[in-house]
Amino acid sequence: MPVLLADLLATVERLWPVAGAEAWDAPGLVTGDPQGEVGRVLLAVDAVAATVDEAVDTGADLLIAHHPLLLRGVTSIAEDRYKGALLARLIRADCALIAAHTNADVVETGTSAALADRLGLVDAAPIVPSAADPGRGLGRAGRLTEPTTLGRLARRLAEVLPPTASGVRVAGGYDDPVETVAVCGGAGDSLLSHPVVQGADVYVTADLRHHPASEAREQAVLGGGPALIDVSHWASEWLWLDGAAAELREAHRELEVVVSDLRTDPWDFQVLQ
Repeated sequence: MPVLLADLLATVERLWPVAGAEAWDAPGLVTGDPQGEVGRVLLAVDAVAATVDEAVDTGADLLIAHHPLLLRGVTSIAEDRYKGALLARLIRADCALIAAHTNADVVETGTSAALADRLGLVDAAPIVPSAADPGRGLGRAGRLTEPTTLGRLARRLAEVLPPTASGVRVAGGYDDPVETVAVCGGAGDSLLSHPVVQGADVYVTADLRHHPASEAREQAVLGGGPALIDVSHWASEWLWLDGAAAELREAHRELEVVVSDLRTDPWDFQVLQ
């Protein structure tokens, strides 16, 4: 039987409390009637044309996206602009939209925790613990059950992450020993100078820009610091969806909860020189 969207919103708040979101974030209900009924849920990293079409075409009553569609100020939702077009398509199809972003990053089963788990890290703990709950927070750092090399760890990431055009980029020696690993799903260059990251053998994250990455590696050569592995933002967070779906199914066994397999990484191909 369908459940009320209001009841699902209560579950989402229990699983990924909005209080855990960063101040700049915009999680929560984007569109939809809280008194409406939900029987099928689609989970995706991004609310883009492909995933909105997938939700509508497969009869989903709710799309839960990790990235908020309306993160920054919007002054128009005219349908000749993509955000307006997506919202109009969802509203006409009576498909609600919820964003679970940094509030889903920081929980014990969040994006970084999912990545750490797939790498087999033990004793993983937040890089930046929450003041309210030290078991929650940004990023995760832990150790491998057996030491490996930077090259082998990069190949392991290429196996566990869904394929993308950008692949897995590495700064460091292929045979450098690795035992302690820090990870941050999504864009993590703000944590490059954090002591926990600096104390790890390697830092795995996404969206590393030239200057922060270059400066981090130069400092590592001079005074120590981690090797860097840069992966796709979308891929690093896609791993979270299966666990999120399982949590929703456990809370509402009458729901059909589906994870989108569509690649919404923005890059289509790469030409190697």
